[in-house]
Amino acid sequence: MSFSTFLNLVEIKTKLASFFPFVIGVLFSISYFGQIHWINTLIFFCGMLTFDMATTAINNYMDFKKAKSDVYKYEENIIGQLDLSLGLVRWLIFAMIGFTLVTGLYLTTQAGWLFMLIGGMCCFIGIFYTYGPIPLSRMPLGELFSGFTMGLGIFLLVLCVNVTQNPPFYLQVNFRTGLFHLDGNIWSIAAIILAALPLVASIANVMLANNLRDLDLDIKNHRYTLIYYINRPVGIKLFKALALLGYLTIIIGLISGIYHWPVLITFVSLPLVWKNNQDFQSALPHPRSFGYAIKNLVAFNACYGLGLLISILTYR
Repeated sequence: MSFSTFLNLVEIKTKLASFFPFVIGVLFSISYFGQIHWINTLIFFCGMLTFDMATTAINNYMDFKKAKSDVYKYEENIIGQLDLSLGLVRWLIFAMIGFTLVTGLYLTTQAGWLFMLIGGMCCFIGIFYTYGPIPLSRMPLGELFSGFTMGLGIFLLVLCVNVTQNPPFYLQVNFRTGLFHLDGNIWSIAAIILAALPLVASIANVMLANNLRDLDLDIKNHRYTLIYYINRPVGIKLFKALALLGYLTIIIGLISGIYHWPVLITFVSLPLVWKNNQDFQSALPHPRSFGYAIKNLVAFNACYGLGLLISILTYR
């Protein structure tokens, strides 16, 4: 398998969904908590990206195995398109998961048991998102799990790695006595959740856009996603609401003192996001409609990250 084929298998172009929670998590660690550990952050990024690629490979592998439509199996699925060896794909998946496990164990020694707990939950959801007899992606739970696992889960893990002095949450475990102790600051945790909500919404919207586009094909392949139950018109309204939710959280965060004024730069993206919402509705169910969700993800989070960066340069 060539390197370019591998990149197609893991759909490297879709990794923005994990890149933005990582970057914004790093920026929030500096702007709100004033802490950063670059080496461990780099190690975490490598492990995170590798696991994201592994879950995509699992997704393509399971979709190929479970496909009911030969058109999808051999013309749209990357494994069928390129006639890839299923044995080789399985080996690559195990190798990537193994690398993730090694980096996770190392970072647990640096960041504490809560890192392992949160990371383990994220990995469990990531693997069983498409693996198993009843994967999460074939149920009306895909948007919920993808949004919170990547938008909030990655964000929390970045903070675990970087905020080691007076952390907002910390888990102590005494294996000799079997006792554990969980500490946390409710206001810091509230700030974290609010800061992560735009990421949760924009990532969930990517999955929602995919399911809105593929509704007919999903039904043929016995994939009954959220759109199957709420129908396209309601799904479109939900898509628009999620696209605008992030702006509300920015206002709340600014008023409550979580952000500094430069975060208002995020609103520069509002006209483009609004236009993309209208174009998305007009384009459905054409394949190009999915691109508008990606454009919204990039536009909002790039401006969000820029606002945090300027806040760091201005107030730190």
